[in-house]
Amino acid sequence: MPTLYRLHRAALYAAVFGIAAVSTASAAEIVIGAATAQTGGLAPYDQPALAGLRMALDELNAKGGLGGKYTVKLVIKDTRSDTAQTATVAQELIDAGAKIMITPCDADPSISVGQLTQPLGIPTLTLCGSAPVLTGAVGDVMFGTYPADNVQATAVAEFAIAEGKKKVFLLTSPDSTYTANLPEYFGKVFEKKGGAIAGRGTYTMGQPDFSAEITNIKGLADQPDLIMTAAYEPDFPAFIQQLRGAGVTIPVYGADAIGTPTIKALGKLVDGVVYTAAGYAEPGSKLEAFNAAFTKYAGHAPESTYEVNGYEIGLILDQAVKTAGSDDPKAIRDAIAGLKDFEGITGKITYAGTDRMPLRPVALMRYEGGEGKHIQTVIPDAADVPAP
Repeated sequence: MPTLYRLHRAALYAAVFGIAAVSTASAAEIVIGAATAQTGGLAPYDQPALAGLRMALDELNAKGGLGGKYTVKLVIKDTRSDTAQTATVAQELIDAGAKIMITPCDADPSISVGQLTQPLGIPTLTLCGSAPVLTGAVGDVMFGTYPADNVQATAVAEFAIAEGKKKVFLLTSPDSTYTANLPEYFGKVFEKKGGAIAGRGTYTMGQPDFSAEITNIKGLADQPDLIMTAAYEPDFPAFIQQLRGAGVTIPVYGADAIGTPTIKALGKLVDGVVYTAAGYAEPGSKLEAFNAAFTKYAGHAPESTYEVNGYEIGLILDQAVKTAGSDDPKAIRDAIAGLKDFEGITGKITYAGTDRMPLRPVALMRYEGGEGKHIQTVIPDAADVPAP
């Protein structure tokens, strides 16, 4: 994934977002620590999100910083996609004076950071970790930013029912919260809406051979008309290649982690695969304008909606500091928790009345001809979303 981004002029974004460039010489400084994967399995998710966050913070610094008062010093350390290393670098960032912490796109390393930041009251936001158990596992300083797994699963399950799917095979891995729980959330909603679970299978993350699970699927007396999995890179490419190579044509559905260039590059092999995203760039939308501005900033187009999610984190922090009127971590935390119908780039974002996993839209996408095509954007009814 790209890790270097060109410097930009604040005036470039004035035309797109109405942002003016002003001097920051007199602004106080606030340190934001970013414990993110620059290398390893989470890098394809963390790095795009971090690029979007950097863009937002550069723009905000050009107009005085967070809340127009606090210039941001962003300190980034590589977690190497390892939970233990994540905790190590988080402590280093705390020691460097971080008053706000950014964590990886996965619950397990994010929880390891939260165990350090919770006792200190440091607001902690995951770049795109989506496990709804995340906030409860840490405490009141922890915030999700991306559509939660159970919300995504509900949107996908309701779409599957609407398409006439009756029986699903759930493929999970116990090796991460995301891969273990998201398909099970799907199964709960699918059954509630009249579908049935035809079978279950498991895999080990990073395994190269899915032949046993494919044989399991092919041998089912009651054949499913859908396979649901939260597998991602490198597991999803291996699975779909071997599945189709074995002559199995059953449609496969997933979630946000397969909306990446690597999966797209599989071309016709992934035609029909349904996945989710944080938004879709309708003509004339804020997201379309963001994509154009990001392209000028980074020198390449956004690779996913992780970039805009990272950008929106910057906007959320800016609004929280404005509301708090200070750089006090507790006041910032309280302000984030109270956000309601905040106008982001992808739509309205709400934390008020939630368990700090945001209420926000989910875009349903399907690969067709090697491209992700928009199906619809939905906000599932809260009554249909399974509890964490």
